[in-house]
Amino acid sequence: MKYWCLLSLTFLSIFTNAQNSSNKKALNFFERANPFIQKQDYASAEQVLKNAIEADPHFQDAYALLAGVYKAQRKYSDAKQAFQKVLALSKNVSPEILFGTAEMEFATQEYAKARQHFTEFLNLDASSDRAKKATKYLMDCDFSVLAIKKPFKYTPTNLGSGVNTTDAEYFPALTADGETLVFTRQVNGNEDFWTSQFKNNSWTMATRLSPKINTARYNEGAQTISPDGKYLFFTGCNRPDGLGRCDIYVSHREGNDWGEPYNVGKPVNSEYWESQPAISPDGRTLYFISNRPGGSGGYDIWKSTITDDAKWGPAINLGTDINTSYDENTPFLHADGKTLYFSSDGWPGFGNKDIYFSRMDDSGKFTTPVNLGFPLNSFDDESGLIVSADGNLGMFSSNLKDGFGAQDIYSFGIPEAAKPSKVSYVKGIVRDKDSKKTIESNVQVVDLKTNKTVFDDYTDPETGEFLAVMPIGSDYLFNVNAEGYLFYSENFELKAGDINKPYQIEVYIEKIKPGGNVTLRNIFFDTNKYNLLPASIRELNLLIDFLNQNTTVNIEIQGHTDNIGDAKLNEKLSLNRANAVYDYLLKNGIDLRRLTFKGFGANKPVADNKTEIGRKNNRRTSFVITKI
Repeated sequence: MKYWCLLSLTFLSIFTNAQNSSNKKALNFFERANPFIQKQDYASAEQVLKNAIEADPHFQDAYALLAGVYKAQRKYSDAKQAFQKVLALSKNVSPEILFGTAEMEFATQEYAKARQHFTEFLNLDASSDRAKKATKYLMDCDFSVLAIKKPFKYTPTNLGSGVNTTDAEYFPALTADGETLVFTRQVNGNEDFWTSQFKNNSWTMATRLSPKINTARYNEGAQTISPDGKYLFFTGCNRPDGLGRCDIYVSHREGNDWGEPYNVGKPVNSEYWESQPAISPDGRTLYFISNRPGGSGGYDIWKSTITDDAKWGPAINLGTDINTSYDENTPFLHADGKTLYFSSDGWPGFGNKDIYFSRMDDSGKFTTPVNLGFPLNSFDDESGLIVSADGNLGMFSSNLKDGFGAQDIYSFGIPEAAKPSKVSYVKGIVRDKDSKKTIESNVQVVDLKTNKTVFDDYTDPETGEFLAVMPIGSDYLFNVNAEGYLFYSENFELKAGDINKPYQIEVYIEKIKPGGNVTLRNIFFDTNKYNLLPASIRELNLLIDFLNQNTTVNIEIQGHTDNIGDAKLNEKLSLNRANAVYDYLLKNGIDLRRLTFKGFGANKPVADNKTEIGRKNNRRTSFVITKI
């Protein structure tokens, strides 16, 4: 709404000092409108201008100013009629009136008339900033004529009184499990973060986020939260440690306590304006808005990726695949790591800022943005969309008629064409095997097909919990490491039907001690062969790291099979497989005096050989601590 007020005041200033009536009564009413407009009291301005027109029905400037007042109130149909009245009364039509008429015709979906008047405007003014906008509107007319014929089912639902109040709520951010919502609430001009939990199919009464983040002196806003809910990136302005007017900050949560936020620093932040961060699901790439030099327009989407030395890399503009000579804002990268939602007034749309989506291909290039469609997008500004991890639900803020206050947060169903790729998540907790106490540990998840790390972070030091998001339809390697403990190895598959069934696991790891045993579940061989498959390298290197970090530890590598086939052949196969692991460790610098290997065939089963699952568990490679 503030945007429209400022925009309309620019237009209204053309007419507040103008007059083309000799009727004193009409002129008196006309002049009384100006103070109301300056105070943005548009209802009062509207009334005195109507009085002026009643006194002089041919008062063109009163109609023009009334049109601007209607526009400031988003009464587009009334504004259009007022502009059209000026056209009917005028002998020499000004470019401003033509532009205003065309814009309101566009806003009320009279695209043919809008196109005609924008063209007439450009014949009179082809070089001003407004001419650039008129040219963009012509493109929008052509787009809207077709797009409005293909509406999607749109039923926005208010999140309810737990989240929304008579104050303004906006900028929703949601964790991957859909259980925690963080949003901005503005009270008496001060912006703070609030949070609510989704329980029993509704949002709980929101509470303020930590006072370490919320301040009385500064505004905090435009936030995003990592999928696991442990990192909050947000915008802070005019702070003592700021590099520019607005910078991006981050806070890390441990248990229920948020840490002191800190400026992420250069090269993300600069002497210019940085805001509206969005973090990738693996936590390694930060997207944000900046007006720094080197972009395509006023405000562009940029990104920075963490380097090998754990620092943010150079800020890179997303380029003309995404950015235009106009403004882009409110980026949101979905948990699939590929689908980017953002707002722009530079791509073909319904006028002003619309919401778009684009998908990143395997080379890292974004596809041409697609307008999310009507009726979500309209002539007004739309921005700030986020999408749930399952891809079904969108959240945004608006001042719809059924709201509680100035601005509320709503949800709606994402149209099929705009849905991201299917993802799910792994959620778990790590404990000490003996004491059952939770442990802070490093968790890694790797896509076995691409060998790409999709998650690498530490569990919560207080709760031992972690949450990792990843695409469905792949096999994953899963490892847990903690200082002084044997590492844990597992693999799992997220099937296409598992989108609403996340992989949940409780991991128990044991301290390093003689007799400690680890099953290497990510050592792979071809059937009845002992050559190591490439997918085994990650786990083998993990074992090497373990031995290098614990230089006094000696191990015995053990090979095992199921009971299918000849027992002697199985023992030989298991021995050869253990030997293959032994040879790999030797070739990579592990002292042979620390290593032995044995093959046990089917003599040490850990499961029943009568089932396929049991036989699969029995076909394994493991190691045992022989000395520390």
